[in-house]
Amino acid sequence: MLPLMATKMVDQRACGYAQMLAPQASEVLHYFRLWCDIQQMEFVSEWGRYLMQIDRRRVIAGLGATALCGGPTALFARTSLQLGSSEVISLSDGNLVLPAEFFFQGLPEGELDLILSRHNVPRDQLEPPCNLTLLRQEGRIVLFDAGSGPAFMPSAGKLLSSLEAEGLTPEDITHVVFTHAHPDHLWGILDDFDDPIFPDAQLMMGQGEWDYWTDPNTVDTIGEARASFAVGAARRLAAIEDQISFFNDGTEILPGVMAHATHGHTPGHMSFEIRDGSSAVMVGGDAIGNEHVAFDRPDWASGADQDADLGAKTRMRLLDQLATDDIALLGFHLPHGGLGRVERSGDAYRFVPEDV
Repeated sequence: MLPLMATKMVDQRACGYAQMLAPQASEVLHYFRLWCDIQQMEFVSEWGRYLMQIDRRRVIAGLGATALCGGPTALFARTSLQLGSSEVISLSDGNLVLPAEFFFQGLPEGELDLILSRHNVPRDQLEPPCNLTLLRQEGRIVLFDAGSGPAFMPSAGKLLSSLEAEGLTPEDITHVVFTHAHPDHLWGILDDFDDPIFPDAQLMMGQGEWDYWTDPNTVDTIGEARASFAVGAARRLAAIEDQISFFNDGTEILPGVMAHATHGHTPGHMSFEIRDGSSAVMVGGDAIGNEHVAFDRPDWASGADQDADLGAKTRMRLLDQLATDDIALLGFHLPHGGLGRVERSGDAYRFVPEDV
């Protein structure tokens, strides 16, 4: 539980972040103010929390998407790839709503306009999809990342509906593996009552990523724009500390699943190569963040990356590897479920989606 002074600081930074990102986007500002209000709810009495917890799992399970999404269960296109006896499935967590300047500020305007026009991308606002990866193997069901949950953006946090469409409940998930700890990948690990969504799962995260977000100095060094990310990550990681284990680059974290360091988007960002014989798919997380500029000019810095220079180097290396070795890609913010192939196109690359 945050002390009152700390929570007020989070409130001010979160709302300031919304104003900086989208001064004209009232929906985003409204969301961040709502998020600030949610933080204040941490100060309910312990007795009040106890009463709220009564039968909470049954309430959440019974209401499903209607309770969490504010309407009927959404229908999502199913994108999947068979790897031997394993199946890799893209699950939708909805989408984000962000101002284009968040990604494109400082890039060469002329060439940027040509790229965005070629890909029919608007200049004012982007709505990148959020694709989580589900791996079905014999004896285990592995989820890569946990989505946004109920406390990030109204347009995201739809994972439970997607799991339900697969005939799964959170209790069916045996492992949750994190690419990194940004809100749209981590915050879905807790429910509205700050209890773990996946109570029976083994949670796994790269050691470097864990160390960065649990360092108390991170909130002061990450920059004003992302300070709320640091506070939110630290609070959620503290809640799951007893449930999580760690790994490093090159570790086979599960049979047929290899961790690859893809740092830059965050200091400890990881991608995961799922392989069966000669067939493989890379769970890319946010190492390749879109299907337009990231493929046409992977050498350009991205405002979405915490270390923009390192992020560009990682992106170029990863695109080259995927194209050269013919490894499929499941990208968190790529279209058509995020599942496809990387092909060279002159000096650039292009994303070729798998059939849905």
